Amino acid sequence: MADDLAQRPIVIKRIKKVAGGHHGGAWKIAYADFVTAMMAFFLLMWLLGSSTKSQLEGISEYFKTPLKVALMGGSSIGESNSVLKGGGTDLTRQHGEVKKGAIKDDDAQTKKIIRERAERVKLEGLKQKIEEAIENNPSLMKFANQLLLDITSDGLRIQIVDEQNRPMFALGRAELQPYTKTILREIGKMLNDVDNKISLSGHTDGKPFPSGDKGYSNWELSADRANASRRELVAGGMDTNKILQVIGLSSAVLFDKDDPLNPINRRISIVVMNERAEKAVTMDNPTIDIDLQDQPNTEMLQNP
Repeated sequence: MADDLAQRPIVIKRIKKVAGGHHGGAWKIAYADFVTAMMAFFLLMWLLGSSTKSQLEGISEYFKTPLKVALMGGSSIGESNSVLKGGGTDLTRQHGEVKKGAIKDDDAQTKKIIRERAERVKLEGLKQKIEEAIENNPSLMKFANQLLLDITSDGLRIQIVDEQNRPMFALGRAELQPYTKTILREIGKMLNDVDNKISLSGHTDGKPFPSGDKGYSNWELSADRANASRRELVAGGMDTNKILQVIGLSSAVLFDKDDPLNPINRRISIVVMNERAEKAVTMDNPTIDIDLQDQPNTEMLQNP
């Protein structure tokens, strides 16, 4: 019995898996592609049947020269009167594309914001340049505490203020001290780096002239000091056409409101105006207090 088992051959059965041929699932993919293509074809035929002759000509022209419509304007398939309502903010509405040259209100507002930001960057660059010039110039560094620079809503404001023992002008006169001339001439050289217009205003403290306001008063003195500063800026190399206004404000706008007699109230304010401030000044009824805003943001350069 054992010999019979040893002589019996061993048979190994292997089951081969054969593809089902036409019974497989590949035909389903092909059929789905065919149905999709037929649906797209009938949709295209419906669109063509619903379009007018002029719209069909526009579509034909677009595919002939698509860049011509994009660059030169003209009718396109995305306009509001097209069968395909596209190009608008909401596909459920009838807003279509805007032709080249048509500017929306929001587009104009966006351009204005971009222009204002670019202008502010330019003024901040000028501010940094003046600060570096002060730090690198020994003759200016001595007066760093009297130079205040800040960016306001009207532009870059440069203020030169009095100190107790270092006034900018002779007492009660519009005669500049030698170091004040040096400061103004150095600043005048740098103001040509931007195209913006300049506004100059003179300020005094609250101490009135003995003659009162009937004769020569702080109003005349502040205006004369502003004009004397203008001459020194021009002497330093600033273009005379950059000056837009020179005004005297007397003690109407105090730097230190709590102490009208504080020497810091006696100052010259130079504003490199932005576009908005320039328009405000050139209007029929301009506002003259263009350097009065953002007072708390004043930045004082301190000696190291």
